[in-house]
Amino acid sequence: MSGRVGDAGIRSSEMPLAGRRPRLARACARTGLLPLIARVRTALRHDVRILAYHRVLDAAEPDGFLFDPELISASSDAFRQQLAIVKRRFVPMRFDELIDCLDRGRPVPRRAVLITFDDGYDDNYRHAWPILRDAGLSAMFFVSTGHIDSGRPYAYDWLVHMLCTTRAASLQAPELGIDWALPDDLGARRDLAARLLDCIKALDAYAQQALIDRLQREWSLPPDAGHSDCRPMTWAQLRQMHASGMEVGSHGVDHRMLAKMPRAAMREEVAASKRTIERELGSEAQVISYPVGGADAYDDEVVAAVRDAGYRMACSYLAGPEALHPDARYAMRRIPVERHMDADWFEGMLALPEVFCHRSRTRGE
Repeated sequence: MSGRVGDAGIRSSEMPLAGRRPRLARACARTGLLPLIARVRTALRHDVRILAYHRVLDAAEPDGFLFDPELISASSDAFRQQLAIVKRRFVPMRFDELIDCLDRGRPVPRRAVLITFDDGYDDNYRHAWPILRDAGLSAMFFVSTGHIDSGRPYAYDWLVHMLCTTRAASLQAPELGIDWALPDDLGARRDLAARLLDCIKALDAYAQQALIDRLQREWSLPPDAGHSDCRPMTWAQLRQMHASGMEVGSHGVDHRMLAKMPRAAMREEVAASKRTIERELGSEAQVISYPVGGADAYDDEVVAAVRDAGYRMACSYLAGPEALHPDARYAMRRIPVERHMDADWFEGMLALPEVFCHRSRTRGE
């Protein structure tokens, strides 16, 4: 998520660099260097690239959109272009294929690319899935099962929505030492929402939810009715996608930061989401993506719980290619895809992620 700390943990001070990356990528594309760069890097390094998406909508800048625009990873047209690049220049893989290679000690294809989506928004079904299907590609959809069950919007999304729409003049959050006047301008409110998301993730999981619940009551903005711009998928939709060759993995039950939960509750969250997916889809849930996914979102105890629950692999949201070292299987790095990336930047990010991919940081730096 460019410009702020979100699931990707992107450094806000990188905004000036974000302009250099696309310019450099375009220059490399014009001179035909990107395929050569990819070939040279492939000869020097053997790793996999796991692409991380959240939402695909018709437009990267929808009119009247009162949720977090930084969760829009691509427009439908951009996503179609990106899949064409993956097919033309790289080797698409599924997670079950990757796990099989690792289990059997077989080499993973060079320039392997896997595609993932986090959370489980219904636009994954309406927009992303048809494009994947037309391209003949598969993706892993990490879903928060409690939201698939209930249809309720995700808590962080609703927090942003409340800040964008409340008529309150100020935001008081004594838990965080916050007393902010709320501006009239939507862009300024989105900036405040980004700051609040960063701050709230320093609290434990239940304190985060308590703060969001309190604001819902004080501002009379309950999420119960949901919203057409922020709906989770349904199990019926996921069954269709899974039957067509898409993979489905866990993103917890309620999208809580697992390392910030009480240990017993965390273990149940990890296990319960796996059980639910397997009951609803009739096949094993082999992979989990840690909600939020930064360095403070999972720890050794979370990894142990994931192993004990029977998962075969886990993804973080730390940015970069994954070198598949022995300890990598339960902390796989991914490459975030963002809505302002054009085709050249996207290809450059896959060709040379060390240069074109955003860097992660520890929250609070």
